[in-house]
Amino acid sequence: MQTRPTYRQDPDAAPLISFIITDYNVPVEMLQECLDSIFALSLSDSEREVIIVDDGSEVSPINSILKYLDKIIYLRQPNQGVSMARNAGLEIAKGQFIQFIDGDDCLLTTAYEHCLDIVRYKDTDLVMFRFAQEKNDNQSRESFEEFSGPVSGHEYMRHNNLHAAPWGYIFQRQLLGSLRFHRGIEYGEDEEFTPQLMLRAEKVYTTESPAYYYRQWKNSATHQNDKRRKLKRLHDTVEVICTLRDRADVLPYDDRMALQRRIDQLTMDYIYNVIVLTHNGHYLEKCISRLHEKGLFPLSDRNYTKKYKYFSKLANSKIGRRILLLTLK
Repeated sequence: MQTRPTYRQDPDAAPLISFIITDYNVPVEMLQECLDSIFALSLSDSEREVIIVDDGSEVSPINSILKYLDKIIYLRQPNQGVSMARNAGLEIAKGQFIQFIDGDDCLLTTAYEHCLDIVRYKDTDLVMFRFAQEKNDNQSRESFEEFSGPVSGHEYMRHNNLHAAPWGYIFQRQLLGSLRFHRGIEYGEDEEFTPQLMLRAEKVYTTESPAYYYRQWKNSATHQNDKRRKLKRLHDTVEVICTLRDRADVLPYDDRMALQRRIDQLTMDYIYNVIVLTHNGHYLEKCISRLHEKGLFPLSDRNYTKKYKYFSKLANSKIGRRILLLTLK
């Protein structure tokens, strides 16, 4: 596949935030809406860097975004998946902070401005925010004034369920070190990346502001449910859990306990997804045996949440798993 050149804005700029947009066959109207939501923010040209990584779209969107070219970096590469697209963006990003955005989504201006205030006026490593599935940007800025923090990443993970989507937070680029998304993981790449990033953060702020519009549409990769994709999703989940388990084995106690909570919950989610995606008792028992071989089953008896407590009790017995097969749709 022939690739197009990389288009750059002023290379001498020192931006506050690099926005890394990943694009694969996204309708140009959605990509334009994504870009417009970034340029609507109260960031000067020198404070922002906008990077579009086109992961081998069948038709390049370049001709539809010509009006933005003096303000963006456009990089086109052969199709390698969203993980490698994000990694490509990270390799050229210069911002003090990083914000990932999927090209079919956009930022909600008023709520995101609140997140920018935290970045500007607080000494922070990472700011977590909420997402919305309905596009409503009419609320007043005063309704988004509250936030919590700072806490360390491991403290947050020990006491909260982590929403791992990489577009759900702004983070200091220097936290990364050598951390990158895992090549070959098509589903759940965020579940491997985000917990490890969180453990590197000493000052985490959280806000309930719905600053990101997450669009659900039928062509989105996460909403394609053919048999091959279902099995690939389940396979990748086990790979991610095993990677995190191996990382946890060499961590200090506080970090290990924080990551163990995430591992336990991902294992619960995996069993749940095996049930609802396959409704196959024989396949479920094969998956349980595989988890047992890898030291991931039975589920721990920790009372992280009511859902975890009751699900783990059922999942840990054969009779309980039959009940789950009959009741979960």
